[in-house]
Amino acid sequence: MVGKELPGPDAAVYVISVAAELTGLHPQTLRTYERLGLITPGRTGGGGRRYSARDIELLREIADLTSSGTGLEGVRRILELENQVAALVHRNEELVSELEATREALRGTVSARRTREPLPSNLPVLRQNTSGQVVVWRRDRG
Repeated sequence: MVGKELPGPDAAVYVISVAAELTGLHPQTLRTYERLGLITPGRTGGGGRRYSARDIELLREIADLTSSGTGLEGVRRILELENQVAALVHRNEELVSELEATREALRGTVSARRTREPLPSNLPVLRQNTSGQVVVWRRDRG
């Protein structure tokens, strides 16, 4: 298979019978999960369902939860919470990156003050307090 690439995790390539076989679920169960909004498979032009590798993993997770006694509403809530956690992790990573950029800008400001270079007007005012914390004030633009 030289030159052929495998589909990505979001490529909807599996028909319902293959998805059912891969997950150990009945095709009607997959339709029920779709009707309940637990999963949203892709659709072909003719309306046939197509499942991605990510959908297969989600179906396996749903199957594990239901087999351990979790009801479908519980499964829905667990999936919602997992999505919220993933979004918060992503947002936290963005904020950490932004914080590091701000710290780098502040380090540049401190260096400029030490060398008596003129400070850019858009940088925050910086003061080091005795506890080792950094206190930042924004200059009034008015």
